[in-house]
Amino acid sequence: MFNQKKFIVSHAPFWHNGSSISERSCNILLAALPAVLMSIYFYGMPVVGIIALSISSAMLWELAYTRITKQADTIADGNAALTGLVFAMMLPPTMPWWVVITGTFLAIIIGKQIFGGIGSNPFNPAVLAFAIVSLSWVSYFDYNAAVASYSLGFNSVYPLAAIKHAGMHTDLFNLKDIAGGYNPVDLLLGKQVGGIGATFGLAIILGGVYLILRGFIRWEVPVSFIAGVVFTAAMFNAADPTRYASPVIHLLTGYTLLGAFFLATEDSSSPVNFIPMLIYGALGGAMTILIRNIGAYADGVIYAILVINLVNPLLDKIRPKALGKVA
Repeated sequence: MFNQKKFIVSHAPFWHNGSSISERSCNILLAALPAVLMSIYFYGMPVVGIIALSISSAMLWELAYTRITKQADTIADGNAALTGLVFAMMLPPTMPWWVVITGTFLAIIIGKQIFGGIGSNPFNPAVLAFAIVSLSWVSYFDYNAAVASYSLGFNSVYPLAAIKHAGMHTDLFNLKDIAGGYNPVDLLLGKQVGGIGATFGLAIILGGVYLILRGFIRWEVPVSFIAGVVFTAAMFNAADPTRYASPVIHLLTGYTLLGAFFLATEDSSSPVNFIPMLIYGALGGAMTILIRNIGAYADGVIYAILVINLVNPLLDKIRPKALGKVA
C-alpha cells in the first residue's frame, strides 16, 4: 500500500547564523544603547524610569504567561527585555507609567504569546503595541507638549509635525524656511524632538551596521527601506518642493532610521529570501512617505511596518527557481 508522507513547512524565520536567541537579544540591546543614552542626556531620569519599567514589565508579563499556561520560562532568552526596550524607544519622555505597562502587555501577550510565542508572531510586537496605545491615547503622544518644560538648546518643535503643518498651509508658511531650520548634522546627532531612542540618528546607524556585520540582521531590509524613503520623498519633493520636504529631512527625522534597522528587521515578521527582503523594505519606505505626505499622520513608519508585516508571508513565497530538472 502506498504511504504518502506530507510535510508542513511554515514561512520565516529560517535564516540562522549559529547564534542563540539570548545572544541575538543581548547584541541588539547593546546596539540600541547609545541611542538611548542621548535621550537620557537630554531628558534625564524620566527616561531611565520609562525604560526600566518597560523592560521589567515586559519580562514580568512573559513570566506570568508562561507560568499560567504551564510552559517553560522563556524570560532568560532576552526577547521580552528586547521587546520592552524597543517599545520604550518609541515613547515620548513623559509617558505615564500605566501606558507603559499597558503597552508591554499588548506587546508580549497580544503581539507575541497568543500567536505561539517567539518565531510565530506575524507582526513586530513592539510596533503593534505602540500603534494601539498611540491611537488610544493620542494626547500623550504630543511630542511638543512632552518637552515643553525642558530647555533643550535646540528647536523643540517636532520636525515632522511642523513640516506637515507647513505643507498643508503653504499660504501661511514657507516650507523651505521651516525645513531649513533643521540642520541635517544636528538631526543626525540627536538634536531634535522625538521618541526616546529615535532621535540620535548616528547611533542608530552605527548600531544597525554593527548588527549587520555581526550577522544578526540582513542588510537588504534596512538598505531597501532607506532607499524607498529617499526615492519616494525625492519624487514628491521634485513634484512640489513648496509642499513636500526633501529626502534628507524625511530620512533623519521621526522613526525612519529606527524603523529601518530595529523595527522592520524583526525576525518573525520579515522575509528571509533575497528578493522578498528588497521588496519588503522598499515597500515599507515608500509607504512611510505616502502616509507622511498624503495621509493623516505626521510619521507613517509604524503603520507602514505593520502593513509590510502583513504582506510578508506573500512576499516570501517569491523564491528562486530550483536548479536542475526532473528526470
